[in-house]
Amino acid sequence: MLVSATEMLKKAKEGKYAVGQFNINNLEWTKSILLTAQELNSPVILGVSEGAGKYMTGFKTVAAMVKAMDEELGITVPVALHLDHGSYEGCYKCIKAGFTSIMFDGSHYPIEENIAKTSELVNVAHNLGLSIEAEVGSIGGEEDGVVGAGECADPDECKAIADLGVDMLAAGIGNIHGKYPDNWAGLSFETLAAVQEKTGIMPLVLHGGTGIPEDMIKKAISLGVSKINVNTECQLSFQEATRKYIEEGKDQQGKGFDPRKLLAPGADAIKATVKEKMELFGSVGKA
Repeated sequence: MLVSATEMLKKAKEGKYAVGQFNINNLEWTKSILLTAQELNSPVILGVSEGAGKYMTGFKTVAAMVKAMDEELGITVPVALHLDHGSYEGCYKCIKAGFTSIMFDGSHYPIEENIAKTSELVNVAHNLGLSIEAEVGSIGGEEDGVVGAGECADPDECKAIADLGVDMLAAGIGNIHGKYPDNWAGLSFETLAAVQEKTGIMPLVLHGGTGIPEDMIKKAISLGVSKINVNTECQLSFQEATRKYIEEGKDQQGKGFDPRKLLAPGADAIKATVKEKMELFGSVGKA
């Protein structure tokens, strides 16, 4: 059931759990995540980066695939199709394509420009019944060519963005895209607590969910995080399962080279990863 992310995140905030955003890269990714969400009766957010959208030939293709798959599989749990780290132009493309949620990442702009562009997009999104996420501070690592140093967000700037009426707010708290380095200092719970105090009932978003220790995840949820993004972990699970299948020579047995068989172990691995994360985030049974 395709919906905006607004209500599912309000419920998560009130219930002190988090909804997982799992990025999709192709049909197998999408199918695995939707089936797992349905099996666990969990709300879910399908994230699409601009790079992944381009890889899948465009946002219209992605929206059509997700809408059709949602119907064909008989999915009844709430599903939001969400642009991840969207540019100003990308947001409008996804709105036109039929996404139900967008993220405008204006964190690399001066705060005044971030506020101005976010305010405009809030009005457009809400007039169409879409949810919108904004970002303050930066997420470390690299995402579609955008490199962040992982600066912690200014709580006052977070409040200024939250006051525009966004449905969720991503605040940099030392989190990183991709694998976390051995010398990672950990999440800044001091920053998170300060942001939570300034933004009140606003659902907060934790990007870079792969590799964060479980105790940190649970503490972040207790401090107001209601949406957690996972991408790299599913990619690693898929890669490891596919490698094992090929190294064991199963692609050489019978019709093991058939893409439907070749990709099946990776798809199953994604399901297992999504299940593990939904259980950790506390969203199981909350649809």
